[in-house]
Amino acid sequence: MAKSRIKNEDQYEALREKGYSKEKSARIANTPNAGEKGGKASPYEQWTKKELYEQAKNVGIKGRSKMNKKELIKSLRTN
Repeated sequence: MAKSRIKNEDQYEALREKGYSKEKSARIANTPNAGEKGGKASPYEQWTKKELYEQAKNVGIKGRSKMNKKELIKSLRTN
């Protein structure tokens, strides 16, 4: 049996139950700090455009290279 490559299995399963695809669930569950709770992350508005771009890249948002900071924030919140 192959080893799982999912960093946060609980988050992956929760996303699958919400109807996310296997691929999208895996991308989100494998991002750095996946599933951390407690409000430790600062709001996206405080992130640099570069940081937002990297996060968008981590979760597989297409068209990110043409987005401005506001568009990146909206895509990250709705993706």
